Amino acid sequence: MDRMLVVVFDSESKANEGKDVLFQLESEGAVVVYAYAVVARNKDGVARVAQNEDPRPVGTVLGTSLGALIGLLGGPVGAGVGAAAGLAAGAAVDLSDSKIGEDFVEDLRKELLPEKFALVAEVDEDMTYPVDTRMEAIGGTVFRRALSEVKHKLSDEHTAAMKADRAQLKAEHAKAHADRKAKLQEKMNQLDTKIEARVEKAKEGRRAAEREAQAKAELLKAKAAVAKAKAAEIHY
Repeated sequence: MDRMLVVVFDSESKANEGKDVLFQLESEGAVVVYAYAVVARNKDGVARVAQNEDPRPVGTVLGTSLGALIGLLGGPVGAGVGAAAGLAAGAAVDLSDSKIGEDFVEDLRKELLPEKFALVAEVDEDMTYPVDTRMEAIGGTVFRRALSEVKHKLSDEHTAAMKADRAQLKAEHAKAHADRKAKLQEKMNQLDTKIEARVEKAKEGRRAAEREAQAKAELLKAKAAVAKAKAAEIHY
């Protein structure tokens, strides 16, 4: 299952140790790491990327959800984190882009206090036990949340609601007196603009999800090829 994994530590050295543990678990087949970053929260509450040498950095297709979460961890003043993390300015800091719930973000903000560090990673894991036991053993507090497409469904519901409002206005417009028609038409025009923008955003969201799924499939294929080559070398 694809999940957002966050492990909070008291120091950067411990967060780095957690990163090493995570990749050790990947080598053991317990998880697949799609993207990661070590994140700190400054005294002013702004989140920043403390470390990321991954060839799959935040800001690539594989790091879109991760970058969104990092931006959200900074709170209202954290919107600029996207650019600092390698994302397009103003991009990927919308809660709807992160594919996780608002409650999860709030829990992390409470735990990731100033001067603390977090290992943030988008992973695929079948069981929670391997990560939990290893991270807890080095002082980490583990949070995770399955990535979801629920936000897309919610967006569709909002669009449907606006279309229903638009249909009602149209029905009223047909029966209204001339002095009222202009105001109703203005409201319909405003709704048309909002509906168009929401539909386009939903389309882009689905296109982004498709690109991410393809990138993950390619990464898994590459990992399988490397593992097969290593196995062949051992038998040789």
